[in-house]
Amino acid sequence: METGWKEVVFSLARDVERTVMPLFGKPEGGKEVGKNVSGDVTKYVDRVAEDIVVERLKPLGINIVSEEIGLIDQGSDLTAVVDPIDGSYNFSSGIPVFALSFALFKGKRPVYSAIYEFLPGNYYEAIPGHGAYLNGRGIHVVPREPEKAAISFYTLGRGLGIIGRVKRIRVLGAIAVEMAYLARGSLQAVVDLRNYVRPTDVLAGTLLVREAGGIVVDESGKEFNPPLSAEEKVNIIASSDERLLKIILEGIRNDTQ
Repeated sequence: METGWKEVVFSLARDVERTVMPLFGKPEGGKEVGKNVSGDVTKYVDRVAEDIVVERLKPLGINIVSEEIGLIDQGSDLTAVVDPIDGSYNFSSGIPVFALSFALFKGKRPVYSAIYEFLPGNYYEAIPGHGAYLNGRGIHVVPREPEKAAISFYTLGRGLGIIGRVKRIRVLGAIAVEMAYLARGSLQAVVDLRNYVRPTDVLAGTLLVREAGGIVVDESGKEFNPPLSAEEKVNIIASSDERLLKIILEGIRNDTQ
């Protein structure tokens, strides 16, 4: 891992936290102030948080891909892919499920990732080849029998047969947080089939889940490997184990038969 990235990202996350939390649950935070690079609404809290991220990261000379403004190319071989507030609708609505998501790449190779869950103060991080951690302690996925599994499932009608084959469906409105919960064993899968989430939402969680022993693929079952982009919209399946993944993929394929 590049020396010092934990300190850089944790300090950045706390700076964002101190600035945005006075807006939590207030109409001002949810005020629409424009559109982001993928065409979705930018909320005031998104803009405020991103301004801090850019201000802190740009002097480091690295490239930045951020949820609202897209790519800042500084000619570096390092690229930070950031969603300053994943779950900004929750934030503006007073729902305490949202996080900062950060993934660092050297070329296309992941170097470090972190998810900071603001209100509990939970800091998740992953280091390629060295595992996944929550507040400094190692975490791992926890597989369960499919009929006892809890999954996060976002769909616009595809794969509904999956619902009858697991015990619980959770939809928390912040996919970075949900992938962190999968990595620590609180969920057994995270599935989003809406062609809606961007790589900025899920790249940090992808490394976290993989380093915690889980599997992350696309809707066809191939390794999930999206571009470092804030614009491309993707589908994603993250699972604690192969058995549950097989059931999820079968549920998707049955829609086309």
